[in-house]
Amino acid sequence: MTTRKATAEGQRRATVVDVARHAGVSTATVSRVMNRNYPVSSATRERVEAAVRELGYVVNAHARALAGTDGQTVGIIVNDVVDPFYAFIARGVEREASAGNRLCLVCTTQGDPKRELGAIELMQERRAAAVILVGGSTDDRSYTRELARKARELDDGGMKLVLCGRPSIGDEVPTSSVEYDNEGGAFAITDHLLTNGHERILYLGGPPALSTTRDRLAGHRRALALRGIQPAPELVRTGAFSPAFGWRELSRILASGLEFTAVFAANDMVAIGALQALEEAGRRVPEDISLVGYDDIPAALTVRPRLTTVHVPLEEMGRRAVRSALPLEDDDAWRPPAARRVRLGTHVVVRDSVAPRR
Repeated sequence: MTTRKATAEGQRRATVVDVARHAGVSTATVSRVMNRNYPVSSATRERVEAAVRELGYVVNAHARALAGTDGQTVGIIVNDVVDPFYAFIARGVEREASAGNRLCLVCTTQGDPKRELGAIELMQERRAAAVILVGGSTDDRSYTRELARKARELDDGGMKLVLCGRPSIGDEVPTSSVEYDNEGGAFAITDHLLTNGHERILYLGGPPALSTTRDRLAGHRRALALRGIQPAPELVRTGAFSPAFGWRELSRILASGLEFTAVFAANDMVAIGALQALEEAGRRVPEDISLVGYDDIPAALTVRPRLTTVHVPLEEMGRRAVRSALPLEDDDAWRPPAARRVRLGTHVVVRDSVAPRR
């Protein structure tokens, strides 16, 4: 009989067959005990768990999930794993999924809708219990129709599509969603600048076709309108969500002589690039120009001056995305639809990068 000692000495790793034989049960019963997905008597559970301990049996969760037969996988589809916005949401997903003994598979799309749909299909083939689609979306009707079709196919197969940080694709489409108050955060950070006397505010960054950018611009413009300030088209410069864009575009704007007293960077990554451009141009932050960002990634605390920004609960969004789609540990039923629509708040974090206008 295989023992812990024999396994430790490397003769061979204990298998589920060994555990079943040692406990006097079937391999199916061992699987039920390990997965906790089917009622098993307490006496049987104790025998199986004792056998697991004695044999040093380790569940190969990775192989089991990749086999795609038991719903132990959670799929995460992101634009890019390097961007902190996506990385921290993915960390929340992974931690919540791991707490339920599920494995995460991550796919990146680089913003390509076709790759996004292909990744969903891949997760469907793997029988992922939940497929979590992270980040903003573009306003493309054919894409939205195809995404809705994929959501229905997943639902028919007992799987769930979760929209995390993106708009709904219709109440009739079987999805879960975790959103955040994107427009409200943009309104609040713009109002903070206005309260400090800044009216010529440069809005910098964010792909113009992306829902995230549209919402942030809407909040920015709403704050201006409530103060009776007419938006100036020359003060809106959209583009990538990257430090490179922030540095390159703001360097060009500074050289052009455009007048403004504050910069609202569409995210903290753009703000980091903008800070470099301002430093190279000999402009001090916040003495000469105030600067704010969005997302509140860790780098907002490490740059100097520390960045005033909008806090988005990124990791909590990832955790909620998993909870909205998967059953509770002690409940095999799906949560009611109302619990699968979650909206989290945002708030301004005031640090050192804003000063009253001179």
